[in-house]
Amino acid sequence: MKNFKKLALGFVMALGFLAGAQAAGGGIALDQAPHKTNDLAALQNGAKLFANYCLNCHSASYMRYNRLTDIGLTEQQIKDNLMFSTDRVGDTMKVAMNPVQAKDWFGKNPPDLTLMARSRSGPAGPGVDYLYTYLRTYYRDETKPTGWNNLAYPNVGMPNPFWELQGEREPIFEEQMERGQKVQVFKGWNTVKAGTMTPLEFDQSMGDLAGYMQWMAEPGQNDRVRIGVWVLIFLSVFTFIAWRLNAAYWKDIK
Repeated sequence: MKNFKKLALGFVMALGFLAGAQAAGGGIALDQAPHKTNDLAALQNGAKLFANYCLNCHSASYMRYNRLTDIGLTEQQIKDNLMFSTDRVGDTMKVAMNPVQAKDWFGKNPPDLTLMARSRSGPAGPGVDYLYTYLRTYYRDETKPTGWNNLAYPNVGMPNPFWELQGEREPIFEEQMERGQKVQVFKGWNTVKAGTMTPLEFDQSMGDLAGYMQWMAEPGQNDRVRIGVWVLIFLSVFTFIAWRLNAAYWKDIK
């Protein structure tokens, strides 16, 4: 029993250490993303942002365009507004860029984003929180080849695809002592150049995009939750009925 307690305590401490290490490695703690997988208007806006800004380089090869009808879009709307690399609404969301050229330009092929919201889940928080934080923490860094860096993903290889919407910012750090060492603690942002969106509008748009990517990683999640609720209700009612039947059966038996 003592060994089990020691193992359990070690496991909990390891999780805490990993969470702290990830937050420190990413520069900041993850912001909580708004829950939007049931908001059709937000999902539609997220799908529009994804098709216009992400599908230029990244694919979503495990998602078909016609699955977007689940978030309230018609096939004609999908064809007119979201399809740029194919003519068939039943095709998967593959990028038009040649993989060989992508490797030459970026050093490696940009990752597929279909399951990114799930694959980025970890001790620091769910994947949608990581995406929401990542999309909003780009900043100018002239020491990098792309001219950009990211607090959630330091030394990121991708430039900020939303810089025109967000504008240009620089992070504000404060030097503090932690465990006898000087560390740079993130304190906020200084706007260098305003974007076409206000900070609130941009945060809402990135929330829509992160929500769409969370939905895309598991389109059936809302149905799964809804069915799960009904199953639990059924089991609760059945348990009550079984309890009363058991009592009725045994009441005359001594």
